[in-house]
Amino acid sequence: MPKLAALFSPERAADVIDPETRRLLEDRFDVVWATADHTKGPGSLAKPPALDPAAVPVLAEGADVLLTSWGTPHLDKELWADGNGPKVVAHAAGTVKNLIDPVILDQGVGVFSAGPRIAWSVGEYCLASMLTLARRLPRFDGAVRGGGWKQTEYRGHELAGAKVGIIGASSTARALITLLKPFGCDVVVYDPYLSAERAAELGVRLADLPETSESAFLTIHVPNVPETKGMISRELIERLPDGAVVVNSSRGPAIDQQALLEHAVSGRIYAALDVYDPEPPELAESALRAENLLLTPHIAGDTAEGHLKLAGYVLRDALQWLDNGTRGPSFVDPTLWSIAA
Repeated sequence: MPKLAALFSPERAADVIDPETRRLLEDRFDVVWATADHTKGPGSLAKPPALDPAAVPVLAEGADVLLTSWGTPHLDKELWADGNGPKVVAHAAGTVKNLIDPVILDQGVGVFSAGPRIAWSVGEYCLASMLTLARRLPRFDGAVRGGGWKQTEYRGHELAGAKVGIIGASSTARALITLLKPFGCDVVVYDPYLSAERAAELGVRLADLPETSESAFLTIHVPNVPETKGMISRELIERLPDGAVVVNSSRGPAIDQQALLEHAVSGRIYAALDVYDPEPPELAESALRAENLLLTPHIAGDTAEGHLKLAGYVLRDALQWLDNGTRGPSFVDPTLWSIAA
């Protein structure tokens, strides 16, 4: 029976492993679980304790599969130095860029990420934010709480049939595209890596960055790489139509945050921000009071149901890869490393 090392705290295990997946683990693997003695530093309900880096080689010794998540330290390439290291890294979380050295991909190690499963949660967040701001719900909520009633000078808008600009055709963008289908939107996408054929399959049309920015709804789905830093510039923000809704759930540095906040605080546009630059953000009082700003603390991909599915999502793909070499949706393609999130 192959050996699997779960390289995260018991608290994190309870967060990302549902009962069905725990049974799968026990059926298919000789599992080595980390204990509280292997963790480092205090934890909290919001953030379980991280694994002590010194515990990694101890727990991983002789393992065929490493199951990782938030709180797993960086996996040093020395784990594979003798040529007999783990065959699989299954990451029950998002990006693996801070977890592994890409050199291990050249050694035939199968790496899997639950990013595509998290993408669905992010897609739901984006859709919810778009509808919330389009209908001006925070403003009406505030009016009722303040003792008021109908705001005759304001009226919400519909998402149905609207032009939706999507920057970056990542897995989160594809989840949102799926969720938008019942609304019959005109979905335009800017992504230099998206082919016309693939765009047709998704049911969207390609556009350049300026045209995409001239949308009633604009959502951002780009990785944190040098090429995306500041790509949503002040000039592009100025091209947004009055009353546009902007949603950023990808990376804070991708957008000129100061310019966006200026246009939002002035009342010209609406924005939902789940990511910032820096994090946590240091926002002016005017931004904190603005009813056309929806501010959340980097939780777009964080749902109770989604988290519990993460380990199972990557493990099923990892098992298929071990059994017959099949690359499932969570497989990390080495050829796409440079543009991955």
